[in-house]
Formats: sequence, structure tokens, C-alpha cells
Amino acid sequence: MEFRLLNPDEIDVKVGTIGNGYYTLLLYKNARVDMAILDETVGAENWQRDHKEVKGNLYCGIGINVPFMKTEPVIEPNGNKMGDKIIGMQDRWVWKWDCGVESQFGDKEKGEASDSFKRAGFNWGIGRELYTSPKIYVNCETTKIDDKHFKIKNAEDVRRSNSFRVKEIEYNEKREIVKLVIVDNKGVQVFPNSVVKAEESTKTEQIEDVYCAECGSSVSKKVADYSVSKFGKVLCYNCQKNQKPQEVDI
Repeated sequence: MEFRLLNPDEIDVKVGTIGNGYYTLLLYKNARVDMAILDETVGAENWQRDHKEVKGNLYCGIGINVPFMKTEPVIEPNGNKMGDKIIGMQDRWVWKWDCGVESQFGDKEKGEASDSFKRAGFNWGIGRELYTSPKIYVNCETTKIDDKHFKIKNAEDVRRSNSFRVKEIEYNEKREIVKLVIVDNKGVQVFPNSVVKAEESTKTEQIEDVYCAECGSSVSKKVADYSVSKFGKVLCYNCQKNQKPQEVDI
């Protein structure tokens, strides 16, 4: 059984890690998407969910009715088996389970139940293509909290970080993401052509916190300047080599 790939409007975008001068974006789905795709693919009457607690952790299982042909052997008078004949269809419920984590916002228990349901959906293959997302970096001003943690500095950047959406997405025959376009609430594209917010250093040729728009690796000032002038966006040396002429933004 194979479920269809997610459409752009079925994918949500949220902030992942916040670092020194940047934050990452993660793609995810909500539980309503799983419900809708299950209804669409197998029918509302042919799937169900269940929850159970195991060693203090909440698990959710999604069961799908997978009918199979019931057969019986055909025996010749001499006792030899001629084959099998179909005598009807029989229901068979197949279950896949996974564990959830508590929500950091709002109702923790409800969030945990929803998360376990979405993860069980991943086990069935619903939205599993999101695991093939490229690394997504957005440059912005951040403030250091401690040695390991940062927060977004400006209120406008905080509001913007909560407004991203997937505008375009394409997949290959292996169900992997091969094209992804993310924009903010004003329609400004932030990936893959992210705007770099970094000041040039007078002491070094390295720009702090400038990253390749394709792979997310750190890029030097010299490489970044050349890339922007030739391709219209920041690309590391390796990604420049892989850039095809028809992909160049003019």
C-alpha cells in the first residue's frame, strides 16, 4: 500500500535550531493531514487508531483494514492437490505503532497523542518524504543566551520566522524532494535564494554565518562574492560545480 506524496499546502514550516546569526527551518505535517490522506486512500471506515502507554510513554497505533483473498485447496479424487480456489474476501487489520513526545506549547497530553499519531503515520509512509528535505538556513540577528543557546534578536524576525510556507515542492521517482521553495507571508523567497545578513569583517576574508543556499555549509567571503556575481545566490565551491546553466537565476 502506497500513500500519495504531500502537496505544498499540506506541509508546515517551523524553526528548528537557532545558532549564531542564523536559524534552521524544518518541514512537518499536522495530524489533520494524516486523517485526510487515510480517508482519501483507504476510506474512513477502513482505518482506526488506538493509544496505549508503555513504560510511561504514550504510543499510537494506526490500523488499516487490508482485505485478502481467502482460498481453499482443490483436491483430486486420488488425493493430489490441483491448486487453490478463491472462496471470498476476508478482512485483516494491520497495525503500525510509534511513540510520541509531549508538546512544548499548550496541552501537553493532547500534543503527545497527536505526535504519536503523526509518527505512526510516518510508519505507514504518510509524509515520509519530508525526511529527505535539504538543510534550510535563514540568516538573521541573534542574541547569545549561554554557551550553547541563542535566540532571535528582533521582534520582526520573530514574527517572520512564524510565517513561512512551502510555495513549491517536487519529488523524484524515489519519492525524494528535488525542488523546494519557501516564502514568508509577504511572498519573499527565503529558500533556496536566502538573503545573507552578515557584515564584512575588516580583519579576515571570512564572512561570519554565511551559508550555502543548497547544502548549508559555511562559505568564505571570496567564494560567496564569486557565487553571487555568477549564480545570483550564495553557493559553496562544490555546489557551484553541480550548478546547471538552466538553474542560474538572472
